Amino acid sequence: MAKLLLNLRKVPDDEAGEVRAWLTRAGIAFYETEPSSWGISHGGIWLKDEADLPRAKALMAEYQAERGERARAARQQAQQDGTADTFARQLCARPLYVAGMLLAIVAILALTLALPWWLLR
Repeated sequence: MAKLLLNLRKVPDDEAGEVRAWLTRAGIAFYETEPSSWGISHGGIWLKDEADLPRAKALMAEYQAERGERARAARQQAQQDGTADTFARQLCARPLYVAGMLLAIVAILALTLALPWWLLR
Protein backbone atom coordinates (compact mmCIF):
# COMPACT_ATOMS: atom_id res chain seq x y z
CA MET A 1 0.00 0.00 0.00
CA ALA A 2 1.28 3.48 -0.83
CA LYS A 3 2.51 5.74 1.98
CA LEU A 4 2.82 9.52 1.96
CA LEU A 5 6.43 10.61 2.40
CA LEU A 6 6.15 14.35 1.78
CA ASN A 7 3.13 16.62 1.69
CA LEU A 8 3.98 19.35 -0.82
CA ARG A 9 2.14 22.11 1.05
CA LYS A 10 4.55 25.09 1.31
CA VAL A 11 7.47 23.01 0.01
CA PRO A 12 9.75 24.98 -2.33
CA ASP A 13 10.28 23.54 -5.81
CA ASP A 14 14.01 23.06 -5.25
CA GLU A 15 13.39 20.98 -2.12
CA ALA A 16 10.80 18.79 -3.87
CA GLY A 17 13.23 18.32 -6.76
CA GLU A 18 16.03 17.30 -4.41
CA VAL A 19 13.75 14.79 -2.67
CA ARG A 20 12.77 13.31 -6.05
CA ALA A 21 16.46 13.09 -7.00
CA TRP A 22 17.60 11.26 -3.88
CA LEU A 23 14.61 8.90 -4.03
CA THR A 24 15.59 8.03 -7.60
CA ARG A 25 19.26 7.59 -6.65
CA ALA A 26 18.28 5.34 -3.73
CA GLY A 27 16.13 3.20 -6.02
CA ILE A 28 12.94 3.87 -4.07
CA ALA A 29 9.81 3.72 -6.23
CA PHE A 30 7.55 6.75 -5.78
CA TYR A 31 4.87 8.77 -7.51
CA GLU A 32 3.42 12.24 -7.12
CA THR A 33 -0.07 13.57 -6.78
CA GLU A 34 -0.80 16.98 -8.23
CA PRO A 35 -2.38 19.84 -6.30
CA SER A 36 -6.15 20.01 -6.56
CA SER A 37 -7.81 22.71 -8.64
CA TRP A 38 -9.51 24.26 -5.61
CA GLY A 39 -6.48 24.26 -3.33
CA ILE A 40 -7.83 21.62 -0.95
CA SER A 41 -4.88 19.29 -1.54
CA HIS A 42 -1.40 20.50 -2.34
CA GLY A 43 -0.13 17.22 -3.69
CA GLY A 44 2.44 14.89 -2.28
CA ILE A 45 5.24 12.44 -2.89
CA TRP A 46 4.11 8.88 -2.18
CA LEU A 47 6.13 5.70 -1.81
CA LYS A 48 4.77 2.83 -3.89
CA ASP A 49 5.99 0.14 -1.50
CA GLU A 50 5.32 0.47 2.22
CA ALA A 51 8.44 -1.60 2.94
CA ASP A 52 10.60 1.30 1.69
CA LEU A 53 9.15 3.67 4.30
CA PRO A 54 11.75 3.17 7.09
CA ARG A 55 14.67 3.63 4.69
CA ALA A 56 13.01 6.64 3.04
CA LYS A 57 12.31 8.25 6.43
CA ALA A 58 15.94 7.76 7.44
CA LEU A 59 17.09 9.33 4.18
CA MET A 60 14.59 12.17 4.66
CA ALA A 61 15.89 12.89 8.17
CA GLU A 62 19.46 12.96 6.85
CA TYR A 63 18.44 15.23 3.96
CA GLN A 64 16.54 17.63 6.23
CA ALA A 65 19.49 17.89 8.61
CA GLU A 66 21.79 18.66 5.67
CA ARG A 67 19.36 21.21 4.21
CA GLY A 68 18.97 22.89 7.59
CA GLU A 69 22.72 23.15 7.93
CA ARG A 70 22.99 24.70 4.45
CA ALA A 71 20.25 27.21 5.31
CA ARG A 72 21.98 28.17 8.57
CA ALA A 73 25.30 28.59 6.75
CA ALA A 74 23.66 30.75 4.07
CA ARG A 75 22.00 32.90 6.75
CA GLN A 76 25.28 33.30 8.62
CA GLN A 77 27.07 34.25 5.39
CA ALA A 78 24.38 36.82 4.59
CA GLN A 79 24.78 38.31 8.06
CA GLN A 80 28.56 38.52 7.61
CA ASP A 81 28.14 40.12 4.17
CA GLY A 82 25.58 42.57 5.51
CA THR A 83 22.90 41.38 3.07
CA ALA A 84 20.67 39.62 5.64
CA ASP A 85 17.06 40.72 5.80
CA THR A 86 16.56 42.90 8.87
CA PHE A 87 13.78 45.09 10.21
CA ALA A 88 15.64 48.24 9.12
CA ARG A 89 16.07 46.90 5.56
CA GLN A 90 12.39 45.99 5.39
CA LEU A 91 11.44 49.43 6.68
CA CYS A 92 13.56 51.12 4.01
CA ALA A 93 12.40 48.83 1.20
CA ARG A 94 8.66 48.74 2.03
CA PRO A 95 7.80 51.53 4.48
CA LEU A 96 4.04 51.51 3.86
CA TYR A 97 3.79 47.74 4.33
CA VAL A 98 5.80 47.82 7.57
CA ALA A 99 3.81 50.78 8.90
CA GLY A 100 0.55 49.01 8.03
CA MET A 101 1.65 45.82 9.78
CA LEU A 102 2.71 47.76 12.88
CA LEU A 103 -0.61 49.61 12.89
CA ALA A 104 -2.48 46.30 12.59
CA ILE A 105 -0.50 44.85 15.52
CA VAL A 106 -1.28 47.88 17.68
CA ALA A 107 -4.98 47.72 16.71
CA ILE A 108 -5.21 44.02 17.55
CA LEU A 109 -3.48 44.56 20.90
CA ALA A 110 -5.72 47.52 21.73
CA LEU A 111 -8.85 45.56 20.80
CA THR A 112 -7.70 42.52 22.78
CA LEU A 113 -7.00 44.58 25.89
CA ALA A 114 -9.91 47.02 25.64
CA LEU A 115 -12.73 44.70 24.57
CA PRO A 116 -13.12 42.81 27.88
CA TRP A 117 -13.05 46.09 29.83
CA TRP A 118 -15.60 47.66 27.46
CA LEU A 119 -17.94 44.64 27.56
CA LEU A 120 -17.82 44.34 31.37
CA ARG A 121 -18.59 48.04 32.03
